[in-house]
Amino acid sequence: MDLRDGVKTAENKVSSETKKLSEFVRDKRKSLVDRLESYEDIINLEVGDTGLHRAKTLEREFDIRQLYIKYEGDNPTGTQKDRIAFAQIYDALRREFEMVSLATCGNYGVAVALAANLAGIACRIYIPESFHTDRVVEMELLGAEIVRRPGSYEDVVKESSELAKTNGWYDANPGGANTPLQISAYSQIATEIFENLGDAPKYCAVPVSNGTLFAGIYRGFVSLYKRGKTSRIPKMVAASSSRKNPIIQSFLRGLDHCKDLNPDTIKETKYNEPLINWHSFDGEEALYVLRKSDGEAYNISDKKLRDMTALLAKKEGFRILPASTAGLIALLELDEKMNFEPDRFVAVLTAKN
Repeated sequence: MDLRDGVKTAENKVSSETKKLSEFVRDKRKSLVDRLESYEDIINLEVGDTGLHRAKTLEREFDIRQLYIKYEGDNPTGTQKDRIAFAQIYDALRREFEMVSLATCGNYGVAVALAANLAGIACRIYIPESFHTDRVVEMELLGAEIVRRPGSYEDVVKESSELAKTNGWYDANPGGANTPLQISAYSQIATEIFENLGDAPKYCAVPVSNGTLFAGIYRGFVSLYKRGKTSRIPKMVAASSSRKNPIIQSFLRGLDHCKDLNPDTIKETKYNEPLINWHSFDGEEALYVLRKSDGEAYNISDKKLRDMTALLAKKEGFRILPASTAGLIALLELDEKMNFEPDRFVAVLTAKN
């Protein structure tokens, strides 16, 4: 099948109402206030409110009680990245930027490309030459300009941020001035979990790369607890590709700061790509969360990612990107070690396959 055939389906996933709203947002003859209101309507229609499913088959398989899966694949481009992409494009629209730029290895680029397309904002996406993703086709069909650059992902993030500053573009990269905005967008995941469960879970397990998602979910639970909405803050479980993430390695070594890894030791595979890096842009935030929540961190092998993906498809009917299962695997391994008392446990699955 031609990749573009599948892309058309993904591009057309947004509702007809969203397409009408997008036409209004793109019309610069309208007032900015009205355009922003329409874009906010798009966000409310398309982003978030993802499913929380009780995984009863896995409960029986692994002898754990009340295991819930928060499935971020329900977002328009199939990942949690839509949450921060749409939040930042709303900010870019509000501040009247004409161009948004970022570096990506795949999913984030598609999310920003869609969000920018619906807002009528130009989008320039930088991708490391060494990275290969089928999602480039989607980015291009959504009107994004793709620029390939030498170096690692971290190198390309730095370069694209410098270019954004020089050219007056909106910089949507991680780890910069927009980190609080990104953390706020991800905190909504905690609110949605609370709304479904009526309280915070005992543990919340999350795949970790840059650490922004992990920090955002925790901040959301902290806010709920401080407002008297929940009886507790969950213990947070971080999981990533074995020895290829600075947050996990720094925590396991007992460090009080997030120490970068040797770039030469980081090898990409088709299973671990969304998880790996030698520098986590919001690593200090994530490390703080692990310490503050009395959390746990796990290294997960490619084999375990692959096997869990197959098990989820067979037992629960989910088609999950292998890297997205890291948190779930870690939670189940922690239960095997600690033999949890009956409670409620949540694993966030970040992307569909």
